[in-house]
Amino acid sequence: MNGEPISWKSPVEARDKGIGVVHQELNLSPNLTISENILMGTKFPKNRFGMVKWNVVHEQGRKVLESMGSDLNPRQLVSTLSVAQQQMVEIARALAFKAEVLIMDEPTASLTDREINKLFEIIEDLKRQGVAIVYISHRMDEIFRISNRYTVLRDGEWIASGPIEETNPDHLVKLMVGRDLKDLFNRTRLSAPVKKSVSPVLEVKNVSDNTIVKDVSFKIFPGEIVGLAGLVGAGRTELVRALFGVSGMTKGEVYVDGQPVTIKSPRDAITYGIAHVPESRKEQGLFLSMSVKENIVMAELQKHCTSGVISWKKVNERADKFIHDLHIKIASPEQPISNLSGGNQQKAVIARWLSISPKVLLLDEPTRGVDIGAKTEIHKIISKLAEQGLAVIMISSELPEILGVSDRILVMNEGKLNGELDIKEATQEKIMSLATGGK
Repeated sequence: MNGEPISWKSPVEARDKGIGVVHQELNLSPNLTISENILMGTKFPKNRFGMVKWNVVHEQGRKVLESMGSDLNPRQLVSTLSVAQQQMVEIARALAFKAEVLIMDEPTASLTDREINKLFEIIEDLKRQGVAIVYISHRMDEIFRISNRYTVLRDGEWIASGPIEETNPDHLVKLMVGRDLKDLFNRTRLSAPVKKSVSPVLEVKNVSDNTIVKDVSFKIFPGEIVGLAGLVGAGRTELVRALFGVSGMTKGEVYVDGQPVTIKSPRDAITYGIAHVPESRKEQGLFLSMSVKENIVMAELQKHCTSGVISWKKVNERADKFIHDLHIKIASPEQPISNLSGGNQQKAVIARWLSISPKVLLLDEPTRGVDIGAKTEIHKIISKLAEQGLAVIMISSELPEILGVSDRILVMNEGKLNGELDIKEATQEKIMSLATGGK
């Protein structure tokens, strides 16, 4: 740094030496005020009795917010803020330390156009002040709007760097995705194509939700695996959560087997034969304090109860069936699920939803955080389910996986469907182009 070799022992040491970070995942304390979050990690001003001077703290927080053009109340609790407002607080916290180098990781993923324009004004002002900025993004328009130079990383390795005026969006896309499909992601597709003459299992018309999803329409047929691609913040997860009744659907129509359905909760979705394997299995998919067998039968537990008493014999039989069918590696069905590997935990979550014999399976990043072997097994499970007539929607951020497993690919950009590709015409470049706003 400044011509000297460096080796930080902790993030705090790096921050104190002038390196600030705006994280992609919000890293705030919701039970504290905005000003407390902004100044966290500093010594709060105190009076001679050792009590914090809260008026001074909030005034310092207000000054940082004002420097960004924000009118947020520094005394407001972070838990009451929208995601976009929390993102602005995250940026304010980094600016409060007067960083010499500011690393911004996908900072606009949750911001509106107006907020993005304000952020870019702040970035230009910081550049004039001599702050060096590392801006991580997949959004081509942003990269060419604010960057002086570019660097492309792929699979943890440096690929290329250069002046921004010496490249273009198509060139960058090729640098970002320039690799061949691995055999890992190839699946044996049915020799006969999916018949579009039959009725769709799931039809979605002009669906919007209370987050980012806007006027999304598509159909999915029996035996199809439809890949849902897009960048972080494109609205993929929000779409499947809306279809499963987790987030509020504000507009649109949903049909299952040609019949209109109203989905206001996950219980409604389950009733109509829709199952959902969430993006974050530990936070949203598992009962970590419970056993493997309890996690597997949870969705159908009521079927194994008589007068409120669980038949553990039936529970054990059902759990054993799915453990065998999905090759879940365990020491015992009684084993805490928290002790399993990521791949086996994921297979247990999939088993839970297969137990209700769904018509539609919504998979959100089904192979994230699992090893190569488990990925292959999960792909085989998904392919087998499709062969049995199940309709599958699979979200994945890995383009080789999307291309290797899907029959058809839908690409989202900023809450809308920006394109559809048949697997025969799909390439990584075409997907990335659509994902970054191209046509």
